[in-house]
Amino acid sequence: MSRILLVFLAASGIAQALPALAEDAEVARGKYLVTIGGCNDCHTPGYLFGSPDMSRFLGGSDVGFEIPGEGVFVGPNITPDNETGIGSWTKEQIVTAIQTGERPDGRILAPIMPWHAFANLTPDDAVAIAAYLKSLPPISNKVPGPFKPGEKVSTFTFRILPPGETAAAAPGK
Repeated sequence: MSRILLVFLAASGIAQALPALAEDAEVARGKYLVTIGGCNDCHTPGYLFGSPDMSRFLGGSDVGFEIPGEGVFVGPNITPDNETGIGSWTKEQIVTAIQTGERPDGRILAPIMPWHAFANLTPDDAVAIAAYLKSLPPISNKVPGPFKPGEKVSTFTFRILPPGETAAAAPGK
């Protein structure tokens, strides 16, 4: 940049606003990616029933997924709530989780989480998602589970069956 432009930017305060504008753009990109990535589907209460509770957007599902031999997993709260969400996670830990499947505590995310697909995100896109998630209002909502195979579940559950398995009989009335 020319000196005149730099002096103008500094005098006008625009130079000080550039980092905020870049952060806003990053958060907007993250919002776009979360939207097209369908994060809402598994992480917003009511979504899988056809009536998402947008007041608890990304605050954790009310439906679990049963994976044979693995158990039942409910989409967790991915808002920045420190107690029930990912508020204590750093942006770097969020990026690691969505791209490698590893949580900050070393556990691997549930197999239903499509982190294998998210591993192909560009580094900038993964950071944008983390920035967006950190920008959300925190929602206090502890989801149940995970449930080990054979444990009683406390939520509606979708069963994922391998080919050749038999669907469960509907309960009698």
